[in-house]
Amino acid sequence: MKHSAWATVALAVSTTLVVAACGSSHSSATSSSTSASSTASGTATSTGAATGAKTLACMVTDTGGIDDRSFNASSWAGMQAAATANPNVSVKYLSSTSQGDYIPNINTFLSQNCNIIVTVGFAMGAATETSAKAHPTQKFAIVDCSYASGCLTGTKQTNIDQLTYNTVQDGFLGGYLAAGMTKTGKVATFGGQDFGTVTIYMDGFWDGVQYYNTKHGTHVQVLGWNEQTQKGTFTGDFTNQTKGATVTNTFISEGADIIFPVAGNVGLGAAKAVQQADVAAGGDKVNMFWVDTDGCVSAATYCSYFITSVEKGIVTSVKNAVLSAASGTFVGGTYVGTLSNGGAVLAPFHDFTSKVPASLQAELQTLTTGIENGSIQTPTKSPV
Repeated sequence: MKHSAWATVALAVSTTLVVAACGSSHSSATSSSTSASSTASGTATSTGAATGAKTLACMVTDTGGIDDRSFNASSWAGMQAAATANPNVSVKYLSSTSQGDYIPNINTFLSQNCNIIVTVGFAMGAATETSAKAHPTQKFAIVDCSYASGCLTGTKQTNIDQLTYNTVQDGFLGGYLAAGMTKTGKVATFGGQDFGTVTIYMDGFWDGVQYYNTKHGTHVQVLGWNEQTQKGTFTGDFTNQTKGATVTNTFISEGADIIFPVAGNVGLGAAKAVQQADVAAGGDKVNMFWVDTDGCVSAATYCSYFITSVEKGIVTSVKNAVLSAASGTFVGGTYVGTLSNGGAVLAPFHDFTSKVPASLQAELQTLTTGIENGSIQTPTKSPV
């Protein structure tokens, strides 16, 4: 399977990311700079070229924080990758601790004359759109949000680069893989909140399981989501790891042996529950998938439980957005990450490379080709 861009910049951001309990623009740091963060009420700290910086790229995190093992961490890695690629780019970020911080943080960066402001996540759509409308010459990029998805709702602002990912495609591969690996005939998925950017993964996962059942005459069940009814299990946020552990333990008690949380840091609670279940069983009882990033990089403590990760190419897309602002080629519009362009892929199998049967890996390759050429459809009720 294709490798994630996250892994290529992991070393550059490793000092920034501290493992907690498991949740088209660019810039990056020079070798002499260090990564640093700031709260909404503090002063943004920058990394990048110490002298001669011509492009200032600024990022506002969502409430999960810079070390969320998900969107924020990946986006910051993309910012740093851009600065590494172009020494005339410097980057900084402000952390949001609540949704009330979005506008003040954006305004802070507007006052600092950032050449591009990158905002992270679906929840920041309204704040980003309002600011872009009020400042039509300011370049913005937003991760995982677009007019097509309903995250942006007003008149289209041409100064917003919308970075989106068709994760129903790699979610489909993940569901197929889970169906091929389960020993109990039950797998499970759950979300943080009922957003289209969450349920698109779950749609793909559910449909991938059904496709496997059709091809193999099996009856693998999916707990936690039904693509047809659009009903399922959500914890209500992307930060409460206790909720993640509770939901996961419920699924395990119901017989699921592969869990796929689409919930940011909540997934770390799921990983802890999986670990405890395996320890209690004295063996390999339950495994899981990570989401958005390669979990063996972003949550390495739990790598031995991750069969794979269902990823978004956030690092590359953010990097490219920042670099486009630096090069003068920025054009507001929509980037859609797919299997074919590396924007929606399965991570390497890592510890499971020898455990995933060669025949199943071959089926996944055939499935990937079919999805890319359109002969295998991956429908979703969540807008891409």
